[in-house]
Parts: sequence; structure tokens; C-alpha cells
Amino acid sequence: MKTTLHEGLCLTRHLSVDAARTITFLGDSLRVYATYQIISDIEYACRDLLLAHVDSGWDSVGTAVGLSHVAATPLGARVNITVRVAEIEGSRVRFEAEVRDTAEVVARGTHERFCLPVASLDKRLKAKVARLAS
Repeated sequence: MKTTLHEGLCLTRHLSVDAARTITFLGDSLRVYATYQIISDIEYACRDLLLAHVDSGWDSVGTAVGLSHVAATPLGARVNITVRVAEIEGSRVRFEAEVRDTAEVVARGTHERFCLPVASLDKRLKAKVARLAS
């Protein structure tokens, strides 16, 4: 990782809660931002923050997530997702995240990612695929 990555570094994403980000099981009138999609949006924000601070050929994978989804956000609402580097320990980076719509906090949580060379991950995955096939 580059020396530009440090604790306290933040990234904020602004997005609209579109249909693909909502639950459908309660009917059209109750389409709200889905918890699993909040987690995905936080993961991508953390990854994007890291990509600017890792060497060429490196990326990151998610290893842990903890989230409290505390308020419903309806289809069409705007949200801000802010992620902050809370701790760096070797190749492990822990983030704190907050999601807000224009009225209130929607979710808070933590996310952990591990940085590694893509070639290393590719090699490990191919070895596992081979083990699973035998």
C-alpha cells in the first residue's frame, strides 16, 4: 500500500435509491433501501477509496461487515455514504461507515478489507477450484 493511505481518510458517495436498491417483498408502496444493498454500497465505497492508495496490480477483498440499519429510506430518496479509514494493520484496513438520507441517519457500521496482489488471489482461487473439483 502507498503511504498516502492513513487513518482518518474519508470518501463520501452520493446516490439515489433506485428500484434495484430496494426490497420488493412488502409491495410497491413499501419499496425501501435494502440492507444487503446498503452493505454492497458501503463495500464499493471502501474499495474505491482503497484503489487510489494501493499499488498497480493490487486490490482488496471484504473480510468482515457489521451494520445497524436504523431507518427506512424510500425509493427515489438521495443518500450520502461516508466511509472513513479507522484502522490500518498491515494489509488489513477497517472502516467506519455512515449512511444518511436528507432526513436522518439510515445506517452505521464497520467494514474490513484486506489488500493483496490480484495475481495472488487468482492463484489461491484456482487452487481451491481444483480441490473442489477432485
